[in-house]
Amino acid sequence: MSEIRPFANAPQISFNPRLILSGLVGLFLAVGVFSGVYQVPAESVAVVQRFGGYLKTETPGLHFKLPWGVDRVTEVEILRQQKLEFGFATRGATNPYQSVDYREQEGEKTMVTGDLNTALVEWVVQYHISDPVAYVFNFREPVPTLRDLSQAVMREVVGDRTVDEVLTIGRQEMETKCAERLRELVAALNMGVRIDQIQLGNINPPSDVQASFSDVNRAKQEKESAINTASGNYYQIIPKARGEAEQKIKGAEGYTAKRVNEAEGDAARFKSVLAEYLKAPEVTKKRLYLETMSEVLALVPGKIILDEKASSFLPLMNLRQAATPTTTAPATR
Repeated sequence: MSEIRPFANAPQISFNPRLILSGLVGLFLAVGVFSGVYQVPAESVAVVQRFGGYLKTETPGLHFKLPWGVDRVTEVEILRQQKLEFGFATRGATNPYQSVDYREQEGEKTMVTGDLNTALVEWVVQYHISDPVAYVFNFREPVPTLRDLSQAVMREVVGDRTVDEVLTIGRQEMETKCAERLRELVAALNMGVRIDQIQLGNINPPSDVQASFSDVNRAKQEKESAINTASGNYYQIIPKARGEAEQKIKGAEGYTAKRVNEAEGDAARFKSVLAEYLKAPEVTKKRLYLETMSEVLALVPGKIILDEKASSFLPLMNLRQAATPTTTAPATR
């Protein structure tokens, strides 16, 4: 019985060591070339490290680096304004450090004011990267560090103010103070970022006492409204009364001046008549008499004055004709 050998008719495969080595070298070089080419986006720069140390900063465009971990590239967005949200979160954010988990948001926005009250403060920090090298090398996690600094500054500012200031009139001043303080800390730590602005969002009392705070704020608003209404009435009525009083005073002063001038004129006229009278008493007396009678008799209609020495009525015949010149007398035969 003959022995059966498996795969007796199978073709024999021969391996060429040189060919295999060339293929491995070519694959190694291809992987190195493709892994060494990188592109920097338009709004970013690339910080290149060689063996962990800083080498150079590349501008946007296509570049080449040494592969296999010799060179490492970190892209930094320097032309994009970024933001950090505290106490709330916007959906669709591309920055994983922009906000925290919902459970952490409550603790993040709960703050104690200077008068030992509680306020829920939400705010936004807007910043951009100004020094990419310092941003990459000076801190292992720069964005979480910036979040911690922002919380510390906001709690410091809120803790220096009363709850009324935090909830009502102190918003703008708090934004300015927080931005100034955070800029000082970032510059002192050389974090490589620049704080653009800080914007306060919703500021509310805790939900347990929010109704009471709303009543207090409503009462304050009603008080301000009543004060504004009273001030409006004051500025409407008082100037009007002052104008009327001024008008009456001016009228009285004018009447006084008129009466004084008339009295002085009468006195001057009397003095002039007296002077003439003293020069010729009889003539002056007769002239005054005639002037007075001419003024008085002109006001009395239908009066006829006769000379007491007249001896007949003939002078009276034509008086009515003279009084009615339009009447024609009948002809005599």
